[in-house]
Amino acid sequence: MATLEFKTAKVFQPLLAQSRYLGAWGGRGSGKSHFFAERLIEDALCEPGDTGEGIRAVCIREVQKDLAQSSKLLIESKLSAYGIGEAHGFKVFRDVIQTPGDGLMIFKGMQDYTADSIKSLEGFKRAWWEEAQSATLHSLNMLRPTLRAEGSQLWFSWNARRKTDPVDVMLRGAELPTGAVVVKANWRDNPWFTAELEQERLDCLRMQPDQYDHIWEGGYVSVMAGAYFAKSLAQAKEENRIGRVAADPLMTLRVFVDIGGTGAKADAFSMWVCQFIGKEIRILDYYEAVGQPLATHLNWMRGKGYTADKAQFWLPHDGDTQDKVIDVSYRSALEAAGYVVTVIPNQGKGAAGFRVDAVRRLFPQMWFNAETTQPGIDALGWYHEKRDEARNIGLGPDHDWASHGADAFGLMAVAYEAPANRPVKIEYKRRLTS
Repeated sequence: MATLEFKTAKVFQPLLAQSRYLGAWGGRGSGKSHFFAERLIEDALCEPGDTGEGIRAVCIREVQKDLAQSSKLLIESKLSAYGIGEAHGFKVFRDVIQTPGDGLMIFKGMQDYTADSIKSLEGFKRAWWEEAQSATLHSLNMLRPTLRAEGSQLWFSWNARRKTDPVDVMLRGAELPTGAVVVKANWRDNPWFTAELEQERLDCLRMQPDQYDHIWEGGYVSVMAGAYFAKSLAQAKEENRIGRVAADPLMTLRVFVDIGGTGAKADAFSMWVCQFIGKEIRILDYYEAVGQPLATHLNWMRGKGYTADKAQFWLPHDGDTQDKVIDVSYRSALEAAGYVVTVIPNQGKGAAGFRVDAVRRLFPQMWFNAETTQPGIDALGWYHEKRDEARNIGLGPDHDWASHGADAFGLMAVAYEAPANRPVKIEYKRRLTS
């Protein structure tokens, strides 16, 4: 009896479970598709068992114009690589693959199915949905109750695109299907990552930094092409500077603010909480709210332990301006709450550009606590230049949802580079004595 050995990357070990829902998401080069193709062949070999009845499997994409877009070629290459053929019960036809025990693999686009035609899948035991980020909610809702045979499983592999994509909501949301097993897999998890792929990855990091996180690290498409801090964020992730960062209990917590004001139509009120420790800038927390009174922001601060004896505020120049609703300035209101407040003077024309330049200079010194700053990181990744496409010229930062978090972040960089925060330079001379 011949023995086959399927080599599996450690990251996929949880997916060897017999769960109804299995999912793998992440960037390119992780081996997600290779794992599921081999798992499908393995299940086809094992399924006949004592009864001799083969497994029926459907390999799905949302849209599949022809078989070249399907997983069929990959499965064929796996069969060839392992020397599996007709002697083992596999036979490749133009549009299907026959498997042991009269089993079958078919390759379909979900858009080709209707509520009636999808009933043909009721006896199938495996459904592998490749490129599942394109799956529509309608298609998922048709497939899930249709694959109802005892022991049936639904597999999903995808490169994350948006948080709102149905597959992400289903398998990465707050509530998962019962027993679902989901893993994140990226290029570094692939022990067979080739030199050619490594060169492609490095070229992408160098030439398309604004797309790198999505393509190679499994990040959502949250970074705009031409974003100011795209390359800096990609480098920070590459250097593991976005992860777990703890506060130093002996150091001041510095809170940098972009003032949004109060009222339903106000801009977002944004705050970054950080510490300057040596040359490191440790980014600990991010907060954003729209139209809320100052009391709401202070309640968040106190709830986090950022009390007046531990934290200080830095405000932009309009921190001395009276709010139209509360009729006092933010400086005076925060000082009344017991906080020490510093207002950064107006930098005048070109202030936004100065902030961008300051952030870029300091980014190599920055470390982010990912769990609490992710919404702010998303804003930094999106913050981009508004352009006149007809004349191909830049018009300065685009004032959208991301600009408030980015402005508060820029204020932090400006404050760090202020003379009071720069290391004192010591002039010295050497005198030789005998």
